[in-house]
Amino acid sequence: MSWLAILPPLVAIIVVFWRKEVIGALLLAVFCSELLLSLGAEQNVGYAFIGTLERIVDVFSSPGNTRILIFSLLVGALLAYIRESGGVAAMVEALLRRGFGKTKRSASLMTVFTGVFVFVESNLSVLTAGILSRGLFEKLGMSRARLAYLIDSTSAPICILILLNGWGAYVLGMLEQQDLPGNAVTTLWASVPFNFYALVTLGLVFYTAISTKVHGPLAAVEAQPQPAQDIPEQPPSNSKARYMLVPLLVMVLGMVAFMIGTGGGDITQGNGSKSVLYATGLACLVAYLMLLLSKRNRHTELVSMGFKGMSELLPLVTIVLLSLALGSSLKELGTGVFLAGLVGDFLPVILIAPMLFIAGALISFTTGTSWGTFAILIPIAAPLIIALDLPAPLMLAAVLGGGVFGDHCSPISDTTAVSSLASGCDLLEHVRTQLPYALVAGAAAVILYLVAGMVML
Repeated sequence: MSWLAILPPLVAIIVVFWRKEVIGALLLAVFCSELLLSLGAEQNVGYAFIGTLERIVDVFSSPGNTRILIFSLLVGALLAYIRESGGVAAMVEALLRRGFGKTKRSASLMTVFTGVFVFVESNLSVLTAGILSRGLFEKLGMSRARLAYLIDSTSAPICILILLNGWGAYVLGMLEQQDLPGNAVTTLWASVPFNFYALVTLGLVFYTAISTKVHGPLAAVEAQPQPAQDIPEQPPSNSKARYMLVPLLVMVLGMVAFMIGTGGGDITQGNGSKSVLYATGLACLVAYLMLLLSKRNRHTELVSMGFKGMSELLPLVTIVLLSLALGSSLKELGTGVFLAGLVGDFLPVILIAPMLFIAGALISFTTGTSWGTFAILIPIAAPLIIALDLPAPLMLAAVLGGGVFGDHCSPISDTTAVSSLASGCDLLEHVRTQLPYALVAGAAAVILYLVAGMVML
C-alpha cells in the first residue's frame, strides 16, 4: 500500500487539530482506511461504508477490547458513587486536616507517588491517582490539565520501568519468540537503564511536582480561571472519607489479587484487561453496597446514579471504541509495517537506536497504541540485533521508549483518553498541554541514544 498507508492517521490528526473534534476525526480516519482497503481489494467504493461499520462491530469480537470498553463505563459509575457520596470532599478535608496536600508541592508529590505505587497497570495508575488527587487540585486552584499531565506522564513510564506487571509479561512473551542471544528476562531487565524517554519524563514530572512550575500551554491554562468544582466545598455532614477510600483500596488490591490469580500465582503472567475490569467491577459493587447499607440511598436511586455516571463518559468511551477500530483497520492496511520500514538496513550503526526510537514514536502516534508498536517493531529489531551484533538492551529500550513517547503525544490514544477522564480535563486540552513536555523528553532521548550508540558501538 506504500505511502497511502499513512493517509488515515494523517486525516485523523489533521481533523483533530483543525476542527477540535475527536470523534468525527476518528470516524473519518476509519472510513479512509476502509476505503483504501476496498480499493486494494478492487471492491466497490460503497463497501467502505459497510466496512467502517463492520470494523467498529469487530472491536467487540476481541474479549480484551470489550473488557476495556466495559471498564471505561464502570469507571463512570464508580466516579458517580464516590462523588455523590461526598467521599471525595470528605477525603480532601481529612487530608488537609492531617497536613497532607496543603500546598501545591505536597499535593503534586502525593499524586506522583500514588501513580508510582500503583505500577501494576497503567490505566489503574491513572485512575487511582486522578480520583484521589482531583479534589485537592481543585481546592488548591491547580488546573485539571496539570493533573492530567502528572498522572499520564507517571503511569506508562513507571509501568515500563517496573516490569512486574502485564507490560513486562507482554514484552517478555515477544522476546521469547525471537532468537536473541542470552536470556530474555535478563535482556528485558537490562533495558531499564537505557529507557531514556521514560527516565527523562519522570524527571520532568518530579521537577514539575517539586518546583510547582509549569511551562508552555500548560502555564497559559493555569493562568485562566479554572472550571467550577465538581465536588462540594464542604462534605455532607453524614459523609466519610471511607466512601472514597474503601472502593479505591478494593480496586488497587483487587487488581493485584486478580493479576496473581489470572497469572496462576505469578503476577507477571497476569491478564491486565481481565484484572482491571474485575477490580473496577468489584470496587463499584463495594461502593454501591456501602451506600445502600448506610440507608442514604435506595436501590433505584443508586442504579440511576450509576447509569448517569456512565452516560457522562459515553463520549470518551466512544473515542476509545473508535481508536480500537482504527488500530485494527490500520494493522490490516499495513501502516505500522510501512513506518517501521523507514528504519532502513543501510543506516550507520550508531543511528539504529535513535531511528528505532523515532520509528516507534511514529507508529505509536499514528496508531494510538504502544503495545501494538512493540508487536510491530520488536520482530524487526531482533534480526538487526543478531545480524549486526548490536547490544540488545539498548535496542529494546529504544523500541519501548519510542512506543511510550508516541502514545503520550497521540490524541487518539486510549491512555490519553483515560487520563482526561480521570482528571476531568478536556481531551484536546490535555494533549495540547502535555505535548511540549513529551517533545522535550523525546528530543533528549534521541540525543542520549545517539551518544549511547557512539559509546557502545
